[in-house]
Amino acid sequence: MFRLTILVIFVLLSTHTNASEEKEYSIQTLATGLDFPWSIGFLDDENMLVAELGGTLRHLKASGEISGPIDGVPSVFYAGQGGLFDVLPHPNFSENNWIYLSYSAGDETANATTIARATLSKNALTDLEVIYQASPSKYAALHYGGRLAWLPDNTLLLTTGDGFDFREKAQDRSTHLGKTIRIDENGKPPKDNPFAQYPFIYSYGHRNPQGLTVSSNGTIYQHEHGPQGGDEINVIESGSNYGWPVITYGLDYNGAYVSPFTEMDGMKQPIHIWVPSIAPSGLAIYEGSLFPTWHGNLFVGDLNNKEVKQLALDENGQVVSEKSVFSEVGTRVRDVRVSPAGEIYVVTDGENGTIFRISPKL
Repeated sequence: MFRLTILVIFVLLSTHTNASEEKEYSIQTLATGLDFPWSIGFLDDENMLVAELGGTLRHLKASGEISGPIDGVPSVFYAGQGGLFDVLPHPNFSENNWIYLSYSAGDETANATTIARATLSKNALTDLEVIYQASPSKYAALHYGGRLAWLPDNTLLLTTGDGFDFREKAQDRSTHLGKTIRIDENGKPPKDNPFAQYPFIYSYGHRNPQGLTVSSNGTIYQHEHGPQGGDEINVIESGSNYGWPVITYGLDYNGAYVSPFTEMDGMKQPIHIWVPSIAPSGLAIYEGSLFPTWHGNLFVGDLNNKEVKQLALDENGQVVSEKSVFSEVGTRVRDVRVSPAGEIYVVTDGENGTIFRISPKL
Protein backbone atom coordinates (compact mmCIF):
# COMPACT_ATOMS: atom_id res chain seq x y z
CA MET A 1 0.00 0.00 0.00
CA PHE A 2 2.87 2.38 0.83
CA ARG A 3 4.43 1.86 -2.56
CA LEU A 4 1.13 2.46 -4.33
CA THR A 5 0.58 5.68 -2.39
CA ILE A 6 4.00 7.11 -3.15
CA LEU A 7 3.68 6.19 -6.83
CA VAL A 8 0.31 7.91 -7.05
CA ILE A 9 1.82 10.99 -5.44
CA PHE A 10 4.63 10.85 -7.98
CA VAL A 11 2.22 10.73 -10.90
CA LEU A 12 0.31 13.73 -9.56
CA LEU A 13 3.50 15.70 -9.04
CA SER A 14 4.91 14.81 -12.43
CA THR A 15 1.79 16.07 -14.19
CA HIS A 16 2.11 19.52 -12.62
CA THR A 17 3.06 22.05 -15.31
CA ASN A 18 3.66 25.76 -15.40
CA ALA A 19 2.95 26.40 -19.05
CA SER A 20 0.63 29.31 -18.32
CA GLU A 21 3.07 31.08 -16.00
CA GLU A 22 5.41 33.69 -17.39
CA LYS A 23 9.04 32.81 -16.82
CA GLU A 24 10.57 34.83 -14.03
CA TYR A 25 14.15 34.25 -15.14
CA SER A 26 16.53 34.90 -18.00
CA ILE A 27 19.10 32.33 -19.09
CA GLN A 28 22.53 33.25 -20.44
CA THR A 29 25.13 31.06 -22.11
CA LEU A 30 28.30 31.74 -20.13
CA ALA A 31 30.83 29.27 -21.57
CA THR A 32 30.83 26.66 -24.34
CA GLY A 33 33.15 24.03 -25.79
CA LEU A 34 33.98 22.33 -22.49
CA ASP A 35 35.00 18.67 -22.54
CA PHE A 36 32.55 16.73 -20.37
CA PRO A 37 32.38 19.30 -17.56
CA TRP A 38 31.32 17.64 -14.32
CA SER A 39 31.14 20.40 -11.73
CA ILE A 40 31.86 24.00 -10.83
CA GLY A 41 33.09 25.48 -7.56
CA PHE A 42 32.79 29.17 -6.64
CA LEU A 43 35.87 30.98 -5.34
CA ASP A 44 33.98 34.26 -4.88
CA ASP A 45 31.29 36.32 -6.64
CA GLU A 46 33.34 36.70 -9.82
CA ASN A 47 35.53 33.60 -10.06
CA MET A 48 34.92 29.87 -10.19
CA LEU A 49 36.62 26.62 -11.15
CA VAL A 50 35.33 24.10 -13.69
CA ALA A 51 36.28 20.41 -13.50
CA GLU A 52 36.24 18.38 -16.73
CA LEU A 53 35.88 14.61 -16.44
CA GLY A 54 39.08 13.85 -18.35
CA GLY A 55 41.18 15.49 -15.64
CA THR A 56 41.31 19.17 -16.57
CA LEU A 57 40.59 22.05 -14.21
CA ARG A 58 39.96 25.58 -15.49
CA HIS A 59 39.28 29.06 -14.16
CA LEU A 60 36.00 30.65 -15.25
CA LYS A 61 35.08 34.27 -14.65
CA ALA A 62 31.56 35.59 -14.28
CA SER A 63 32.26 37.54 -17.48
CA GLY A 64 32.58 34.22 -19.35
CA GLU A 65 36.36 34.27 -19.75
CA ILE A 66 37.76 30.76 -19.34
CA SER A 67 41.40 29.81 -18.80
CA GLY A 68 43.59 27.11 -20.18
CA PRO A 69 44.20 24.01 -18.04
CA ILE A 70 45.42 24.60 -14.49
CA ASP A 71 48.74 22.88 -13.80
CA GLY A 72 49.28 20.32 -11.05
CA VAL A 73 45.94 18.46 -11.21
CA PRO A 74 46.37 14.85 -10.04
CA SER A 75 46.34 12.05 -12.57
CA VAL A 76 42.85 10.54 -12.84
CA PHE A 77 41.62 7.15 -14.00
CA TYR A 78 39.57 8.31 -16.99
CA ALA A 79 37.51 5.32 -18.09
CA GLY A 80 33.84 4.35 -18.03
CA GLN A 81 32.26 6.67 -15.49
CA GLY A 82 35.60 7.51 -13.92
CA GLY A 83 37.51 10.77 -14.07
CA LEU A 84 37.67 14.14 -12.31
CA PHE A 85 34.45 14.80 -10.42
CA ASP A 86 33.87 17.62 -7.94
CA VAL A 87 35.92 20.72 -7.23
CA LEU A 88 35.16 22.42 -3.92
CA PRO A 89 36.98 25.35 -2.29
CA HIS A 90 37.55 25.30 1.46
CA PRO A 91 35.05 27.47 3.42
CA ASN A 92 38.03 29.69 4.33
CA PHE A 93 39.47 29.72 0.80
CA SER A 94 40.13 33.46 0.93
CA GLU A 95 42.59 32.78 3.76
CA ASN A 96 44.19 29.42 2.88
CA ASN A 97 43.61 29.00 -0.91
CA TRP A 98 42.78 25.33 -0.40
CA ILE A 99 40.67 23.44 -2.90
CA TYR A 100 39.44 19.85 -2.74
CA LEU A 101 39.07 17.52 -5.72
CA SER A 102 37.22 14.21 -5.90
CA TYR A 103 38.20 11.81 -8.67
CA SER A 104 38.79 8.18 -9.59
CA ALA A 105 42.38 7.06 -9.08
CA GLY A 106 44.08 3.81 -10.05
CA ASP A 107 43.70 1.62 -13.12
CA GLU A 108 41.38 -0.97 -14.66
CA THR A 109 42.29 -3.59 -12.08
CA ALA A 110 42.17 -1.43 -8.94
CA ASN A 111 40.54 2.00 -8.72
CA ALA A 112 38.75 4.03 -6.08
CA THR A 113 36.99 7.32 -5.34
CA THR A 114 39.66 9.67 -3.99
CA ILE A 115 39.96 13.16 -2.48
CA ALA A 116 43.01 15.39 -2.88
CA ARG A 117 43.64 18.79 -1.31
CA ALA A 118 45.87 21.41 -2.91
CA THR A 119 46.73 25.09 -2.75
CA LEU A 120 45.54 27.13 -5.72
CA SER A 121 48.21 29.62 -6.76
CA LYS A 122 47.31 31.59 -9.90
CA ASN A 123 47.06 28.93 -12.63
CA ALA A 124 48.62 26.02 -10.75
CA LEU A 125 47.97 23.65 -7.87
CA THR A 126 50.75 23.20 -5.34
CA ASP A 127 51.21 21.12 -2.19
CA LEU A 128 48.87 18.46 -3.56
CA GLU A 129 48.05 15.79 -0.99
CA VAL A 130 45.74 12.79 -1.22
CA ILE A 131 43.75 12.93 2.02
CA TYR A 132 41.22 10.14 1.47
CA GLN A 133 40.72 7.07 -0.72
CA ALA A 134 37.77 4.68 -0.59
CA SER A 135 38.60 1.16 0.50
CA PRO A 136 38.74 -1.45 -0.89
CA SER A 137 39.62 -0.62 -4.48
CA LYS A 138 37.55 -2.23 -7.23
CA TYR A 139 37.93 -3.21 -10.87
CA ALA A 140 34.75 -1.78 -12.43
CA ALA A 141 34.98 1.78 -13.82
CA LEU A 142 31.42 2.42 -12.64
CA HIS A 143 29.41 3.95 -9.77
CA TYR A 144 31.90 6.24 -8.04
CA GLY A 145 29.51 8.76 -6.51
CA GLY A 146 32.02 11.58 -6.20
CA ARG A 147 30.03 14.55 -4.86
CA LEU A 148 31.48 16.78 -2.14
CA ALA A 149 29.81 19.21 0.31
CA TRP A 150 30.78 21.06 3.47
CA LEU A 151 28.81 20.84 6.68
CA PRO A 152 28.44 23.93 8.89
CA ASP A 153 31.13 22.58 11.25
CA ASN A 154 33.65 22.55 8.35
CA THR A 155 33.67 18.77 8.04
CA LEU A 156 33.53 17.40 4.52
CA LEU A 157 31.05 14.93 3.03
CA LEU A 158 31.79 12.64 0.08
CA THR A 159 29.39 10.29 -1.68
CA THR A 160 30.70 6.92 -2.88
CA GLY A 161 28.96 4.52 -5.22
CA ASP A 162 28.55 0.78 -4.84
CA GLY A 163 30.90 -0.03 -7.73
CA PHE A 164 28.01 -1.59 -9.74
CA ASP A 165 29.24 -5.19 -9.51
CA PHE A 166 29.51 -4.96 -5.73
CA ARG A 167 26.10 -3.67 -4.72
CA GLU A 168 25.84 -5.91 -1.65
CA LYS A 169 28.82 -3.99 -0.25
CA ALA A 170 26.56 -0.95 0.22
CA GLN A 171 25.25 -2.76 3.33
CA ASP A 172 28.72 -3.80 4.49
CA ARG A 173 30.10 -1.12 6.80
CA SER A 174 33.59 -2.64 6.64
CA THR A 175 33.82 -1.20 3.09
CA HIS A 176 33.49 2.36 1.80
CA LEU A 177 31.33 1.36 -1.18
CA GLY A 178 27.81 2.83 -1.30
CA LYS A 179 28.40 5.21 1.61
CA THR A 180 28.38 8.83 2.66
CA ILE A 181 31.86 9.53 4.03
CA ARG A 182 32.58 12.32 6.54
CA ILE A 183 36.10 13.61 7.16
CA ASP A 184 37.71 16.73 8.56
CA GLU A 185 39.62 19.22 6.42
CA ASN A 186 42.77 17.07 6.72
CA GLY A 187 41.09 13.80 5.78
CA LYS A 188 40.74 12.38 9.29
CA PRO A 189 37.45 10.88 10.52
CA PRO A 190 35.75 13.10 13.13
CA LYS A 191 35.36 11.50 16.54
CA ASP A 192 31.58 12.01 16.50
CA ASN A 193 31.03 9.93 13.37
CA PRO A 194 28.41 7.26 14.19
CA PHE A 195 30.39 4.00 13.95
CA ALA A 196 33.51 3.72 16.07
CA GLN A 197 34.57 0.51 14.32
CA TYR A 198 34.07 2.09 10.88
CA PRO A 199 35.22 5.64 11.55
CA PHE A 200 34.81 7.21 8.08
CA ILE A 201 31.20 6.18 7.50
CA TYR A 202 28.37 8.65 8.07
CA SER A 203 25.53 6.78 6.29
CA TYR A 204 25.24 3.66 4.15
CA GLY A 205 22.98 1.70 1.80
CA HIS A 206 23.47 3.94 -1.26
CA ARG A 207 23.72 2.97 -4.92
CA ASN A 208 25.37 5.78 -6.91
CA PRO A 209 24.81 9.20 -5.32
CA GLN A 210 25.63 12.05 -7.71
CA GLY A 211 23.80 14.87 -5.96
CA LEU A 212 24.66 16.39 -2.58
CA THR A 213 23.78 19.72 -0.96
CA VAL A 214 23.56 21.07 2.57
CA SER A 215 21.09 23.74 3.69
CA SER A 216 22.08 26.67 5.88
CA ASN A 217 20.61 24.85 8.89
CA GLY A 218 22.71 21.74 8.21
CA THR A 219 20.09 19.51 6.57
CA ILE A 220 21.83 17.14 4.14
CA TYR A 221 20.04 16.32 0.89
CA GLN A 222 21.42 13.59 -1.33
CA HIS A 223 20.07 11.92 -4.45
CA GLU A 224 21.15 8.70 -6.09
CA HIS A 225 20.62 6.80 -9.30
CA GLY A 226 18.30 3.84 -9.04
CA PRO A 227 18.67 0.93 -11.45
CA GLN A 228 15.69 0.81 -13.88
CA GLY A 229 13.53 3.30 -12.00
CA GLY A 230 13.87 4.13 -8.35
CA ASP A 231 15.99 7.28 -8.46
CA GLU A 232 15.55 8.88 -5.05
CA ILE A 233 16.20 11.91 -2.86
CA ASN A 234 17.09 11.27 0.76
CA VAL A 235 17.66 13.41 3.81
CA ILE A 236 20.91 12.04 5.21
CA GLU A 237 21.15 11.45 8.95
CA SER A 238 24.14 10.23 10.91
CA GLY A 239 24.29 6.44 11.18
CA SER A 240 21.26 5.75 8.99
CA ASN A 241 20.79 2.94 6.48
CA TYR A 242 19.15 3.93 3.17
CA GLY A 243 18.45 0.40 2.10
CA TRP A 244 20.19 -0.36 -1.18
CA PRO A 245 20.02 -3.12 -2.36
CA VAL A 246 17.71 -4.61 0.29
CA ILE A 247 14.94 -2.15 -0.53
CA THR A 248 14.43 -0.24 -3.77
CA TYR A 249 11.69 1.20 -5.97
CA GLY A 250 13.55 0.16 -9.13
CA LEU A 251 14.00 -3.04 -11.10
CA ASP A 252 17.23 -4.51 -12.41
CA TYR A 253 18.17 -3.69 -16.01
CA ASN A 254 16.93 -7.10 -17.18
CA GLY A 255 13.51 -6.38 -15.66
CA ALA A 256 14.01 -8.69 -12.68
CA TYR A 257 13.58 -7.64 -9.06
CA VAL A 258 16.68 -6.40 -7.30
CA SER A 259 14.55 -6.89 -4.22
CA PRO A 260 10.81 -7.43 -3.76
CA PHE A 261 10.87 -4.95 -0.86
CA THR A 262 10.38 -1.20 -0.93
CA GLU A 263 10.51 -0.70 2.84
CA MET A 264 11.92 -2.46 5.86
CA ASP A 265 12.32 -1.72 9.55
CA GLY A 266 15.52 0.14 10.29
CA MET A 267 15.90 1.48 6.75
CA LYS A 268 15.13 5.06 5.77
CA GLN A 269 12.57 5.98 3.15
CA PRO A 270 13.33 8.58 0.45
CA ILE A 271 11.47 11.88 0.48
CA HIS A 272 10.99 11.59 -3.30
CA ILE A 273 11.39 9.00 -6.05
CA TRP A 274 11.33 8.93 -9.83
CA VAL A 275 9.83 6.01 -11.71
CA PRO A 276 10.90 5.83 -14.50
CA SER A 277 14.40 7.13 -13.85
CA ILE A 278 15.45 10.65 -14.74
CA ALA A 279 19.17 9.89 -14.12
CA PRO A 280 19.76 12.72 -11.63
CA SER A 281 23.12 14.48 -11.43
CA GLY A 282 23.83 17.67 -9.53
CA LEU A 283 21.73 19.03 -6.67
CA ALA A 284 21.34 22.48 -5.15
CA ILE A 285 19.11 24.05 -2.53
CA TYR A 286 18.11 27.63 -3.26
CA GLU A 287 18.65 30.01 -0.35
CA GLY A 288 19.63 33.11 -2.29
CA SER A 289 17.84 36.44 -2.46
CA LEU A 290 17.41 36.88 -6.22
CA PHE A 291 14.45 34.48 -6.49
CA PRO A 292 12.59 34.83 -3.18
CA THR A 293 9.69 32.59 -4.30
CA TRP A 294 12.19 29.74 -4.83
CA HIS A 295 13.61 29.87 -1.32
CA GLY A 296 14.13 26.37 0.05
CA ASN A 297 13.46 24.69 -3.31
CA LEU A 298 15.69 21.87 -4.55
CA PHE A 299 17.06 21.91 -8.10
CA VAL A 300 18.08 18.57 -9.63
CA GLY A 301 19.94 18.00 -12.90
CA ASP A 302 18.01 15.66 -15.20
CA LEU A 303 20.31 13.81 -17.59
CA ASN A 304 17.55 11.83 -19.30
CA ASN A 305 15.10 14.64 -20.03
CA LYS A 306 17.70 17.36 -20.68
CA GLU A 307 16.37 19.82 -18.14
CA VAL A 308 16.27 20.61 -14.43
CA LYS A 309 13.68 19.48 -11.90
CA GLN A 310 12.51 22.06 -9.34
CA LEU A 311 11.03 20.60 -6.15
CA ALA A 312 9.21 22.61 -3.48
CA LEU A 313 9.30 21.37 0.12
CA ASP A 314 6.85 21.99 2.93
CA GLU A 315 7.74 22.98 6.50
CA ASN A 316 8.27 19.29 7.33
CA GLY A 317 10.78 18.82 4.51
CA GLN A 318 8.43 16.79 2.32
CA VAL A 319 8.23 17.32 -1.43
CA VAL A 320 4.89 18.94 -2.29
CA SER A 321 5.38 19.84 -5.95
CA GLU A 322 7.70 19.17 -8.87
CA LYS A 323 8.07 20.92 -12.19
CA SER A 324 10.51 20.90 -15.09
CA VAL A 325 12.50 24.11 -15.62
CA PHE A 326 15.33 25.45 -17.79
CA SER A 327 14.44 23.26 -20.75
CA GLU A 328 16.29 25.85 -22.86
CA VAL A 329 19.53 24.02 -22.08
CA GLY A 330 18.39 21.29 -24.48
CA THR A 331 20.92 18.65 -23.48
CA ARG A 332 21.98 16.44 -20.58
CA VAL A 333 22.42 18.33 -17.30
CA ARG A 334 25.41 17.25 -15.23
CA ASP A 335 25.51 19.82 -12.40
CA VAL A 336 23.41 22.54 -10.80
CA ARG A 337 24.86 25.11 -8.38
CA VAL A 338 23.83 28.35 -6.68
CA SER A 339 26.42 31.13 -6.78
CA PRO A 340 27.27 33.32 -3.78
CA ALA A 341 25.27 36.09 -5.51
CA GLY A 342 22.19 33.86 -5.73
CA GLU A 343 22.26 33.04 -9.44
CA ILE A 344 21.78 29.44 -10.60
CA TYR A 345 24.42 27.81 -12.78
CA VAL A 346 23.63 24.78 -14.94
CA VAL A 347 26.41 22.62 -16.37
CA THR A 348 25.65 20.38 -19.34
CA ASP A 349 27.30 17.07 -20.16
CA GLY A 350 29.22 16.01 -23.27
CA GLU A 351 32.20 16.83 -25.43
CA ASN A 352 30.76 20.28 -26.14
CA GLY A 353 29.60 21.07 -22.62
CA THR A 354 28.06 24.42 -21.79
CA ILE A 355 27.60 26.47 -18.64
CA PHE A 356 24.41 28.51 -18.32
CA ARG A 357 23.64 31.24 -15.79
CA ILE A 358 20.07 31.85 -14.65
CA SER A 359 19.27 35.34 -13.34
CA PRO A 360 16.05 37.23 -12.58
CA LYS A 361 14.24 38.49 -15.65
CA LEU A 362 14.89 42.18 -16.18
